[in-house]
Amino acid sequence: MLEHQLTAFEDYLKYECHYSPNTIHAYREDLQCFKLLCEKAGIHTWEQVTTPWVQRFVAQRFQSGCTSPTLARFLSAIRSFYRYLIKKQGMSFNPANGVRAPKAPRKLPSVMDVDEMNALLSEQGDDFFSVRDTAMGELFYSSGLRLAELGHANDQDLDRENQTLCVMGKGNKERLVPVGRYAIAALERWFPYREKKIKAGETALFIGRGGRRLSLRAIQIRLAGLAKKQGLHKHVHPHMLRHSFATHLLESSGNLRAVQELLGHADISTTQIYTHLNFQHLAQVYESAHPRAKKKSKS
Repeated sequence: MLEHQLTAFEDYLKYECHYSPNTIHAYREDLQCFKLLCEKAGIHTWEQVTTPWVQRFVAQRFQSGCTSPTLARFLSAIRSFYRYLIKKQGMSFNPANGVRAPKAPRKLPSVMDVDEMNALLSEQGDDFFSVRDTAMGELFYSSGLRLAELGHANDQDLDRENQTLCVMGKGNKERLVPVGRYAIAALERWFPYREKKIKAGETALFIGRGGRRLSLRAIQIRLAGLAKKQGLHKHVHPHMLRHSFATHLLESSGNLRAVQELLGHADISTTQIYTHLNFQHLAQVYESAHPRAKKKSKS
């Protein structure tokens, strides 16, 4: 009985919904797994499945190591299947409605410490690429920019006298960010190289050797290449520099609201993740420095 209705559901997805073979296959895999668990529990009709049973199923799968995204996909398949049963076969309720996958612990962003940042930005080459890539790195770290904010920046957005940059953030929200003296110096060094290569009508702050605006992907590749060139054994990307900017600023100032404004976060809860990073740093200092925190060495 259970298998017959699953087969009918697959036909429905294929012939009425016109889903792709890959989507149908994904539904089949998830629902077959669900069917086996139902059969093991002595459930012989889909009407016997209750919301508490679905909740127990989710909890058991989570405890056995199933990830939150995988469970969300399972639940989506079950909900879709029961919507079909309600529409086509007279089922009266959907037991998966309202059941949510457990939230996975939020992964803290990767950051670079101050020594690593100094190593990354210590490139002293005088060729076009070295000067440009160092200037990009300095600006990312100085102002906490997102990749798109730096990639879309134009020369007229930079106020060299007041050392500020006007950027367009998420949701087309404009904000003014300070640019530090190291970044200003790196940009001043970059501008003569830019002027020699830039094509007529181009306004981009950072250009490629063809004189046109660098693509966002090219910026990512160049930054990763700079890190490798400087001997850093980690994958460095623009958001890592943004995370490092926020973490170092919070460690120095403790002013979460100011960091929120500089990052352009609409909600301070987004910024609060950096307080966890800051606490990790403080905990490490405590462990290494406090006389009663040091772990006893094994004799």
